[in-house]
Amino acid sequence: MSQTGLFDAARPGEEDAPAGPLAARMRPRTLAEFTGQEHLLGAGRPLRRMVEAGRAHSMVFWGPPGTGKTTLARLIATHCEARFLSLSAVMAGVKDIRGAVERARGHRARTGADTILFVDEAHRFNKAQQDAFLPYVEDGTLIFIGATTENPSFELNNALLSRVRVYVLNALTRPELRAIIDHALHSDDESVNRELRVPEAVREQLATSADGDARRALNALELLMEVAGAERRHDVDEELLARILAGGSARRFDKGGEVFYDQISALHKSIRGSDPDASLYWLARMLDGGCDPLYVARRLVRAASEDVGNADPRALSIAVAAWDVQARLGSPEGELALAQAAVYLACAAKSNAVYTAFGAAMRDASALGSLEVPLHLRNAPTTLMKKLGYAKHYRYAHDEPEAYAAAQQHFPDGIERRSYYLPSGRGLESRIAEKLARLRVLDEEYREPPEPG
Repeated sequence: MSQTGLFDAARPGEEDAPAGPLAARMRPRTLAEFTGQEHLLGAGRPLRRMVEAGRAHSMVFWGPPGTGKTTLARLIATHCEARFLSLSAVMAGVKDIRGAVERARGHRARTGADTILFVDEAHRFNKAQQDAFLPYVEDGTLIFIGATTENPSFELNNALLSRVRVYVLNALTRPELRAIIDHALHSDDESVNRELRVPEAVREQLATSADGDARRALNALELLMEVAGAERRHDVDEELLARILAGGSARRFDKGGEVFYDQISALHKSIRGSDPDASLYWLARMLDGGCDPLYVARRLVRAASEDVGNADPRALSIAVAAWDVQARLGSPEGELALAQAAVYLACAAKSNAVYTAFGAAMRDASALGSLEVPLHLRNAPTTLMKKLGYAKHYRYAHDEPEAYAAAQQHFPDGIERRSYYLPSGRGLESRIAEKLARLRVLDEEYREPPEPG
């Protein structure tokens, strides 16, 4: 590694001696040893064919931590007989990119071979740093392989995205993690105590707790073996594993990134879909992952207005009350109130009529400009304003039959009456729809009285 953050890494299989944590020592050295991502590396899949043909192209691997992004980049370099350089976007800058370019040019001049530049945490590079890659990716000086846990659509420049192919890596399944754990326990690694018994139940719990992350699984396994050795144990149990795992969240949740927005979307759509059980599940997932409960409360209030609306106006009151309880009492008492609100919203009658009507009104307000308020709707607190006609011909609704001033114009002059709000036939809105229909009848029946005298 240079002082600037550029790594000139050995290929898999070329390391002089085992080093680093167990997760690094267990890194697959061939495609046959690689576990998971069958949708990319299964027989006949495009990425598999590319690797086996030894023809690399620039690409981005997008997926959760511990799914094999770095390992796969190394394996591609090995199969394609390319030099493997590595940059961490957390530490590197444009100077490091230029250094990689010079090394790649020198390597090609000496050997005629390609150079793969692997950029970990690629989303951490700013626009200028990402732009620095473009000419060298374009002319083939570098084969760019980026790794990111964030959505490339939001985090990478369109210019860079247009020059790479994006491959999505999935979180590893529990059976895949079990296979990785079992492989480590049966490996010839010097740190593995072959006399230590790790029961099936412990292996299963270890795979489950890793939550799709192979690195997390192997780090926990290594710590488990170290503690068992220090305590002179010949076997481990679930109690020891629980001690090892205590204090660390076992769930993927990034408090503002892709997983965060995916989960809040799932909660909102489960409420909209009238599924209280799924709503509770996604609420629990977010809270378990460390989401701020007050943020969840705010989104429940949004769902109450957007998706329940006047079909059940109590929903908004219940959501606001849950927010207030969470703010006053904190956790865990407040979280129960959030759960109550989520269930109520999911079970309530649904209507987006207010949400749709408000959107239409906002579009008109923006498009039609500053139309004047009709004179009859203006207040007239002064003599001058009365002389100018302010409030003239205004009809006070409470003095009219059914407390409704039929056919009175409330929109600005020059535009036709709009019908933004179209109540659904569900919940309270069915009664609101009946009332509005009655008022339209009164509008049609109204005959303006003749002017006196």
